Amino acid sequence: MAKLSNAVRIGILGASGYTGAELLRLLARHPQAEIRLVTANAKAGKAVGEVFPHLAHLGLPKLVKVEDADYLGLDVVFCALPHGTTQDIIAKLPKHLKVVDLSADFRLHDVGVYAKWYGHEHKAPDLQKEAVYGITELARAAVQKARLVANPGCYPTAAQLPLVPLLEANAIEAGDIIIDAKSGVSGAGREAKEANLFAEVSEGVHPYGIASHRHAPEIEQGLSAAAGKAVVVNFTPHLMPMNRGIEETIYVRLHNGATADDLRETLAKRYAGEAFVRVVPKGAVPHTRHVRGSNHVLMGVFADRIPGRAIIVSVEDNLVKGASGQAIQNMNAMIGLPETTSLEQEPLFP
Repeated sequence: MAKLSNAVRIGILGASGYTGAELLRLLARHPQAEIRLVTANAKAGKAVGEVFPHLAHLGLPKLVKVEDADYLGLDVVFCALPHGTTQDIIAKLPKHLKVVDLSADFRLHDVGVYAKWYGHEHKAPDLQKEAVYGITELARAAVQKARLVANPGCYPTAAQLPLVPLLEANAIEAGDIIIDAKSGVSGAGREAKEANLFAEVSEGVHPYGIASHRHAPEIEQGLSAAAGKAVVVNFTPHLMPMNRGIEETIYVRLHNGATADDLRETLAKRYAGEAFVRVVPKGAVPHTRHVRGSNHVLMGVFADRIPGRAIIVSVEDNLVKGASGQAIQNMNAMIGLPETTSLEQEPLFP
């Protein structure tokens, strides 16, 4: 990539997965991004174009192993490594670097909760205290001051963006929230797995992680903070035979005499002026294809047939706003650039 006089010098750790590919694709149009380091242990020594032919023309550096990475001269590092592998690596990074971690390693504030859900002790508890959980629209001021941002999970982003403002407004019952979530297969990562083979996934849909998915405590952490008390949600994800997308149908009980129209108005006011979060008009239904390839989140609110209840539909692209796009949005906020930089593209359709 061409060197820029005002460049933000970037390293990407774990660049051979889907989120790594999205970081490369989106940063390619960032006017100040200069990618100087890309790692991928299994693909070390290869050109990026060998791993991602659609990116071959970008003139990116060759992939190297993480242990061979040279951080000299970098400003920002994105970590797109598997869960459980990032804590040691980030703890050893030079302190001048700003870091956006796309794994789950720093998302949970309580290291005890992390150990319970991820099956091992947290390896950098002191660093965890420094990490800022970064749904940009909900934590902008903290993200702007952060050195380390824990980039949220895809399901938690689509859930918290509508639910946090409604809990803060005391418009819904904190103890009665059901999240029926669906994801494209890319959410399971690029590693070869029998359960993700075409014949295993196509022409069907199935739930997984029932009452045990690791995004549940992440969602509950944010909702509890918004409600001012412990919140436990009923969260069930499903795998869909599509490449991209998150759709969440969220069932809530209304509180304090609120109506579905009140919920819609609360969300519309909260996100007025936001570039990427939009409440659709009354009666319109958000679809995953309306956000595909973009950093947008669409949400709609509907009155349930059951009195006193409402239904919220929230959609995003799991690889963009649910991962790499939000990571770049966070980076932009951390270094004082407009959050929309390199993320202005509209959704792909069809």
